[in-house]
Order: sequence, then structure tokens, then C-alpha cells
Amino acid sequence: MAHHKSAQKRIRQTKRRTEVNVARRSRIRTFVKKVELAIAGGNAAEAEAALRAAQPEIDRGVTKGVLPKNTASRKVSRLSARVRALQVAK
Repeated sequence: MAHHKSAQKRIRQTKRRTEVNVARRSRIRTFVKKVELAIAGGNAAEAEAALRAAQPEIDRGVTKGVLPKNTASRKVSRLSARVRALQVAK
């Protein structure tokens, strides 16, 4: 256990940041899941709306340091390709 005051404070800060980051990552996963469910359901309009809602959330994860930039870019790219394929299939 930490004995210095500054080390104890750092432990408290780390715990708080971890909680915030876990919540943010979970929120991103929820938005992505909504897009995937809409794609699986075959609803192109709903999938596009869900993607438009998910994209800013994923980008926010990058600015907050939860996701690497390339990971977020890859996720958005793959989701948008699947949504486009769904629209073309209709």
C-alpha cells in the first residue's frame, strides 16, 4: 500500500479514471452493437441512423484516449461498409 500522500492521491485518481474509461468503452460497444443489430435485422435506414449515432461516440473515444485512432477508424470503416452493402442489396 502507498505510504506517501502523493501516491495515495495517484491511486484515487487512477481508480476514478479507470471507472470513467470503462464506462466510456462500454458506451462505445453499446452504440456499435446497435448498428450490428440493425444490420443483422436487414433494416438499412435504421442501420444508417445507428451508424451516424455511433461514429461521433467512437471518435470521442479517440480524443479521450480510450481507443487508438487506427482502431476507431477501422471500426467505423467496417461498419459503414456493411451498412453500404445493406443499402445496395435492397
